[in-house]
Amino acid sequence: MTAPSTSRAYRLSSEAQNLHWLLDNLVREVPGLLSVAVVSSDGLLLLSSDPAVNGAAQQPRTAAGPKGSSADLATIVSGIGSLTIGAAKLMDGGGIKQTVIAMDEGSLFVMAISDGSLLGVHAAPDCDVSVVAYHMALFVGRAGHVLTPELRSELRQSMESGR
Repeated sequence: MTAPSTSRAYRLSSEAQNLHWLLDNLVREVPGLLSVAVVSSDGLLLLSSDPAVNGAAQQPRTAAGPKGSSADLATIVSGIGSLTIGAAKLMDGGGIKQTVIAMDEGSLFVMAISDGSLLGVHAAPDCDVSVVAYHMALFVGRAGHVLTPELRSELRQSMESGR
């Protein structure tokens, strides 16, 4: 894998650079993605497709993502994650794998990564839901085993220093 060409990536560990690269690829390869965020279990934004936040590559948009960018997406994803975990506990449903919210003007996907971390994707109304879910699952499979507490801490610090 090659490291992303972000302005801050050279200061990151190779694991963090690889996660940025995976996120960049997700955004580039899947048509219709408006915004992508990786959120820690405590609701903090770790990675974002918002170039204003971390310089990640982003395909041209035909519609706006959530108001206020990926910080708002992170808040939404964290809240949905909490609600679905609570619902699963009440229903003895086990762990949450994926939540999909279909709206008139788009879709929101939330998928568990590891240790409570979540991948959230806001997609355009004409996206192919199965393609989005498939690529999210690939990202989760590749990122889940490397998203250690140390790496989450590094990503948090990177996001905070970029503001």
